[in-house]
Amino acid sequence: MKSHQKLHPYFDISYDSKERFCSYWHQINEIISLKPKRALEIGIGNGLVARYLREKKLNVATLDIAHDLWPDVAGSVLAIPFKNGSFDVVVCCEVLEHLPYSELSKALKEIHRVSLKYVVLSLPDVTTVYRINIELPRIRPIKRLINHPFHRPAQHAFDGEHYWEIGKTSYPLKRVEFDIKQAGLNIIKTYRVFEFYYHRFFVLEKS
Repeated sequence: MKSHQKLHPYFDISYDSKERFCSYWHQINEIISLKPKRALEIGIGNGLVARYLREKKLNVATLDIAHDLWPDVAGSVLAIPFKNGSFDVVVCCEVLEHLPYSELSKALKEIHRVSLKYVVLSLPDVTTVYRINIELPRIRPIKRLINHPFHRPAQHAFDGEHYWEIGKTSYPLKRVEFDIKQAGLNIIKTYRVFEFYYHRFFVLEKS
């Protein structure tokens, strides 16, 4: 690891909480389950996901706008410097909320362009939920996230990082799903991580 990388928040030990590791597991599991020959990770973070996948002999390229994170290629999700259909799977986790919502469609179309078949996204979702975890002898454990029926969306204030989040006023899940479909991506499934329900995953397929 480059010494100056230690200055970046991604490399602070407090960043990688137990809950965040659960989210990493879902990123890795979704990618491996799609059995790609070549994958692109947009938003390298601390590099943990790419390193793990490479140890499993997957061909992974990384792209990030931040040069100091040492991605394979430095560039923007709004102008991905790869040819059409270059990757079986394109992964973009906790990245798109760092763009104004007006640029989401452009980013999704670029992701669609360089993907050959699949896309894995995760986005922050603040919709209020109840978390139910029941474990009884001789009964299969029950884990459920149930949306609060009277969730009250709050206005989103730019905090220097996120321009928007699912579940805030003007950004309901239905709007985000509509824009994903408008970009030519079909939603195979979407779910929130039980242990870290701030992260919502989307597994998508090109239409």
